[in-house]
Amino acid sequence: MDIRIGRKNSHKTFFFNCSNCSGSYTHTLPGFIEEELPKLVDLEPKRLKNSFRRGNLKFYDSKGINAIQFRKKVGEIESGTMVCFGDEIEIIRGFPKIRRTLMLSPTLRQHFNHEVAVEEKMNGYNVRVALVNGKIIAFTRGGYICPYTTRKVPQIMDLTDFFREHPQIVICGEMVGTENPYVTHHYPEIGSIGFRIFDLREKTSNRAMKVTERRNLLEKYDLPSVKLFGIYSVDEVPSRVENIVKDLDKTDREGVVMKDPQMHLSPLKYTSSRAHAEELEYAFSYPFDFGRQFFFSRVIREGFQAYETGESGEELKRRAQRIGESILYPMLATIKRVSKDDVAGEDLTIYVDSYDEAAEFVRHLRDLGVVATVYDFKDGKAVIRRIHQSTTDKINNYLRGGLY
Repeated sequence: MDIRIGRKNSHKTFFFNCSNCSGSYTHTLPGFIEEELPKLVDLEPKRLKNSFRRGNLKFYDSKGINAIQFRKKVGEIESGTMVCFGDEIEIIRGFPKIRRTLMLSPTLRQHFNHEVAVEEKMNGYNVRVALVNGKIIAFTRGGYICPYTTRKVPQIMDLTDFFREHPQIVICGEMVGTENPYVTHHYPEIGSIGFRIFDLREKTSNRAMKVTERRNLLEKYDLPSVKLFGIYSVDEVPSRVENIVKDLDKTDREGVVMKDPQMHLSPLKYTSSRAHAEELEYAFSYPFDFGRQFFFSRVIREGFQAYETGESGEELKRRAQRIGESILYPMLATIKRVSKDDVAGEDLTIYVDSYDEAAEFVRHLRDLGVVATVYDFKDGKAVIRRIHQSTTDKINNYLRGGLY
């Protein structure tokens, strides 16, 4: 497919010879949206055109990949879906949202039929890795191509044989470790940076591979998978999960994802109390950069978890104290920091081959709406300073007497 970008009536337009059509002819972007895209994603042309006007669909160009990016869900097409152009059109569907259960016992028995596979939910960032135009590309949850992750993934695991034999499969996994520039968390078995795969899905259809089939295929290619705790009957799984999550809590790990082994039903997730406290601690370090729903949802999870586990006395008191400390202490520390003419910010460390690679990652963060800069660079070690501007500005305003 030959693509060239041009300008027409002050609107970005592209023209391409489409080998997917009967014969080869030239489309403009509006023409493609009206004629071909509706067939590819099974949506009405009018709905797609309206989504494009609202900005829910955008033209995207990065790392040599030209695509249409679904910035919001449209019909059954998930947010983060990318329609990529090359020798052929390839659709990398967005990763479906996984809903959460607050109560294990009633929810799991209602949601699942016979058996439930319980896998570890790791604390990192969600990445889809796919072969596009012959290149291994890493997409973030929103559909953006992350230059840092795209370079790191082939260094962490050899995907050459896998994608040569399975080019239509999308690898869904979690980037984890202490050099993770999005979510830093220490896992003893991983160290600085690692990847754990939790799903394999078909391009275009987004059909997920069965749990056992997926794990066997990953083992064949020596690719890293998330931990499987076991496959349990629907009657025993609530108590199993409760015990598993208690153990994960003690070792500072996040939680579990519960799946139908056949992957016909939507998975559910359930997380540990320590994970909730750590999320609150981070968010209250920058309280004006996170929505109130973020704080509220974590506290609600704690309430239902305490109820179902039957906590009382000292056990409940420890939970309440942990929540309170995760709210007050980090917020107070940030207020003191800003009061000394500093900013509400955090330093992230990544290892790259050159300063240009670090600068490229900063540009990627800015595309995501993140205020960031390369704060320091030496011998391949780049310190990226991320500034939480809203928190900085509002704390300064209140310290000077502004009204809340």
